[in-house]
Amino acid sequence: MVVVSFNYRSGVFGFFSHPALSRESGRGSSGNYGLLDQLALLAWVQESIAGFGGDPGRVTAFGVSAGSASIALLLAAPAARGLFHRAILHSPGCGRPLATLDQAEAAGHAIDADLPALRALSAGQVLALTPRLNPAVRGLTSPRVLRPIRDGALILEDERDAFAAGHLHRMPLIVGTNADEGTLLTRSWPVQTADDLRDLIRANFVGAEAQALLHYGCDRDDEASARIAQAFADTQFNAGARLLLRSMTRLGQPCWAYHFTRRRPGQVDGPHHGDEFGYAFGNLAVGRSGAGEPFDETDEWLSDAMAGAWARFAATGEPGAVAVLHWPGFDAGEQHLEFGNELRTGSNPRWRALDFVDDHLTRSR
Repeated sequence: MVVVSFNYRSGVFGFFSHPALSRESGRGSSGNYGLLDQLALLAWVQESIAGFGGDPGRVTAFGVSAGSASIALLLAAPAARGLFHRAILHSPGCGRPLATLDQAEAAGHAIDADLPALRALSAGQVLALTPRLNPAVRGLTSPRVLRPIRDGALILEDERDAFAAGHLHRMPLIVGTNADEGTLLTRSWPVQTADDLRDLIRANFVGAEAQALLHYGCDRDDEASARIAQAFADTQFNAGARLLLRSMTRLGQPCWAYHFTRRRPGQVDGPHHGDEFGYAFGNLAVGRSGAGEPFDETDEWLSDAMAGAWARFAATGEPGAVAVLHWPGFDAGEQHLEFGNELRTGSNPRWRALDFVDDHLTRSR
């Protein structure tokens, strides 16, 4: 394989919208600069990868978290047609409501109506604007303005609408999630008691509060953190991953789902959001902190199994058998392959909660 890694603008630099920026853009929109960077990279790959021994007709887009959320958006973006041919999405944050251009422009305009004054700021001063656009506690079911938006130029419709209408570039997919997608990302949230949890759930599931509390509420204060972590995982990652798999499978494309459950030696919780990515690269020596984490022979063979499947998928469009275990396609009863202390097949045990999230997000958009 030829692996191409690249940078793209993020945060305020990648997704800031402002009416004055839209007027001068030539596209009538602003924001989504990070996605435009990704499109530029994919176009460069088409033009140049043969010079590095690559095949421009077999390009696999591959990312985790924000990277895989971007891939999901590009799957529905007309401008990305033909730029990649299969995709591997680790914990994609897809299927959530997208802010409109008007909403994002209003948020940007509220910071400072004077674009020349904003341009006079240093890079550090621009970065310091982030908290004014990105709340400390993310809305579980509401649009976010400092991320890709429905701008009418690059992103034409909400993902749910695009997926339902089959407006996707048809291709094979591998899509997966981790056992604990929420704990790491909600650890700093001010949810200390069952009452805190109930308030947050009611604010995020307006019109479906009672059902939401059945899935994510609790009566004991010491359970509140775990319950909000599960609500975050389901709304931000788990439901969207399933929705994308269902949508692409419905279009007749082969898809495979995975679920990563392996905890490293001494790890007391998790695996957290992003913990599996080093396995796919065979880079176990570097942990999330960058200082390294312990690993053993189980991690090594698991990494070999995952990296091999990812490589076969990039080469052929199919992951093949993984350590001689057949990986069933997602259409076979929505089965997944579990990468854990051992390899095994299974299905998502949280389907009732995901059905609720999916239904609520569909009805409330």
